Amino acid sequence: MRKFKTESKKLLNLMINSIYTNREIFLRELISNASDAEDKLYFRSLTDSSIELGKSDLVINVAFDKEARTITVSDNGIGMDKDSLDANLGVIAHSDSMEFKSAQFADVEKPEEEIEADEEQAVPNSDAVDIIGQFGVGFYSGFMVADKVRVVSRAYGDDQAWAWESDGVEGYTIKEAAREGHGTDVILHLKPNTDEEDYDSFLSEYGIKDLIKRYSNYVRYPVQMMVTKSRQKPEPDPKPEDYKPEWEEYQELETINSMTPIWKRRKSEVEQAEYNEFYKSQFHDFTDPQRTIVVHAEGAISYDVLLFIPGRRPFDYYSKEYERGLQLYSSNVLIMDKCEELLPDYYGFVRGVVSSQDLTLNISRETLQHNSQLRAIAKKVEKKITAELQKMRDNEREEYEKFFENFGRALKYGIYTSYGMNKEELGSLLLFYSAKEQKMVTLDEYVASMPENQKAIYYAAGESTERLGKMPMVTGVVSKGYDVLLCTQDVDDFCFQAMANYAEKDLKNVAGADLGLESEGDKAAAEETAKANEDLLGAMKEALDEEVTKVAVSSVLTDAPAALTSEGPVSLEMEKVLAGMPDAEGMRSQRVLELNANHPVFEVLASAQEAGDADKVKRYSRLLLNQALLVEGLPIDDPVEFAQQIAELMQ
Repeated sequence: MRKFKTESKKLLNLMINSIYTNREIFLRELISNASDAEDKLYFRSLTDSSIELGKSDLVINVAFDKEARTITVSDNGIGMDKDSLDANLGVIAHSDSMEFKSAQFADVEKPEEEIEADEEQAVPNSDAVDIIGQFGVGFYSGFMVADKVRVVSRAYGDDQAWAWESDGVEGYTIKEAAREGHGTDVILHLKPNTDEEDYDSFLSEYGIKDLIKRYSNYVRYPVQMMVTKSRQKPEPDPKPEDYKPEWEEYQELETINSMTPIWKRRKSEVEQAEYNEFYKSQFHDFTDPQRTIVVHAEGAISYDVLLFIPGRRPFDYYSKEYERGLQLYSSNVLIMDKCEELLPDYYGFVRGVVSSQDLTLNISRETLQHNSQLRAIAKKVEKKITAELQKMRDNEREEYEKFFENFGRALKYGIYTSYGMNKEELGSLLLFYSAKEQKMVTLDEYVASMPENQKAIYYAAGESTERLGKMPMVTGVVSKGYDVLLCTQDVDDFCFQAMANYAEKDLKNVAGADLGLESEGDKAAAEETAKANEDLLGAMKEALDEEVTKVAVSSVLTDAPAALTSEGPVSLEMEKVLAGMPDAEGMRSQRVLELNANHPVFEVLASAQEAGDADKVKRYSRLLLNQALLVEGLPIDDPVEFAQQIAELMQ
């Protein structure tokens, strides 16, 4: 037995127990190695006329034996002789594939600037330098599931095969063996089951097919396997009257993987129905995507992108359980199923694939070494999504409104969580219901239709557009000729406060103080009325105690006797949202009770104050406050008292 070097033993132990976090990727690694072996023979055939084969002659075979507890991965690639087995498998972290790639393609250069291919251009083929193996450690992932690994290999052009065998502990042996034809067989002898690990799950047709499809579906060579099928037995002749069809099982060699990734094909060569089927099968949705985005880029970093905007919102999209991210492939091998770094959170609804052979992976090929490469791709992905949404917004408004109903909340959260840093980009994608237009409008459309003298964008936040449209402050603003955006999602007010302004226009909640709507005459009249009724306003403030910050005369209200507004950073709508959060207890708005001096109720209050009827002023003050609270959808502190006061008035 040949001993592993002390350093190699330590590295092997580290690899088996630490480097790989997911045991099931062992099959991905072995199939990738087999693909490399096929590549090497194919590339040699391009310059050696004595090798008569093409890519169609090269296949990878996977088999399992449940009784013997073995899994075998075979290829008919370049194979290895005795010295190669010793060098490649006896020295851990030695990559023959990397050496081959460096030697064959040392002079290949890529353009410094990124070029994005359109549908009419041929997409440059970078597969010629696409060798998967980089670190020479993938083979040893087999020891995560196997207590013994046997490799039988015969180099192309040699008559003798050799067998490398090891338990992954002390060392390995290399002996003469028999094998028909060139290539390599890797035989894993699986470990026995334990309480923590079920290795039998890898010894099933379904289990192995699932691993192949999940991780190696787009390896460029056919990955074949004998699968069990059923068929009807031939009918006897003559057929008895009581004959019933009989079925039998049989074995058939089947290609498991798809080989050609749909994202590497030009969009003009792919039917939308093909994209739809890929999306539904790959991302487990039963509806077609609303939009498909295809990108082919060549440059310092070459990559292919296939993105889908779903046609419906996943039921758990706004829950903590929802996992965001794109599938990340390197050399057509799945590296990460959900790579969150490829998408900003506000575009987390997008599904799709990013594939690049230029990513610098870590030793386990499960994560990346240089995030700068990923960030460069992520920026392009974000720009493409934004451009597609803008195109849909401008050209297919009905479709965009459908999209916004599904995922508009995510865009608003994106503005809020970034403290408004991306308000210009995302703000242009937002839609809100217009009180004047009675339809959904963008912020740009709102600004374009503003009167010349309008200084701000006005909005109201609440539960429904119907209810908001009847709010006293909304009707008051609309009566002055200004539009109001009716916002019905809990994030709206937070989003607008984070934005602060848009297109150089301040964003103002109509339930907030100081809207700046009154003319100088209106302002002077309100101040004069407030001064004349200073005692009444003071008495009402005293009656309402700490429930309001102040009582004031409004210059906006038209029909309602009173309304609630707020001062400070917490609006009335925010107060309602925060009331349902465990960590926001006690966070209340600074409420202002605004009175309509032109309403008959104000005259009744003024008369009661003048007559010295303090009890009536107090009761009516509480009635007006409770009415205003109900209109705003806020809870009443004492509903029993409110009901009694209504009953007294009715009597």
